[in-house]
Amino acid sequence: MHFGKKNHNNTDYYMNGQRLLTVTEEKDLGVVISSDMKSSQQCFEAYSKASRILAMIDRSIVYKNSGNLVRLYKSPVRPHLEYCTAAWSPHYVKDKVLLERIQRWFTRMIQGLKNLKYENRLRELNLWSLEDRRVRADLVEVFEIVRGLSSIKPKRFFSYSTTKE
Repeated sequence: MHFGKKNHNNTDYYMNGQRLLTVTEEKDLGVVISSDMKSSQQCFEAYSKASRILAMIDRSIVYKNSGNLVRLYKSPVRPHLEYCTAAWSPHYVKDKVLLERIQRWFTRMIQGLKNLKYENRLRELNLWSLEDRRVRADLVEVFEIVRGLSSIKPKRFFSYSTTKE
């Protein structure tokens, strides 16, 4: 895989005399990495897996009370939407909307909430939007790095101002 827009080198690489295939994307530990470093394909795969599971839940469960459905959503569905987002967190609006579509669908499944606005459905179910959960996870990571609670050294990511304002 060749990374970067300016990497038109397209050099052939060999291992034990065998030419390695050139690819534009590869899946490693369940995360799709593309040569343009965009996360759209990963978002689509996460959406596809989560939607299949949510559709199965929607077809299988007859009495859809909020307590049971929230537990079912949090266990087998949401992890697909959040797996390893520190590495591939979506930054395009279309990708964020695609992922959030699953949670919107889920909140409409619950009787009595279908006609409410999405934000109100989340509040009723005591859930955060997926975007808010990603931002919170990033903030927690930054806090741990700055406070020395992580194996990552703060000086690798941050420069501190020496001037006082």
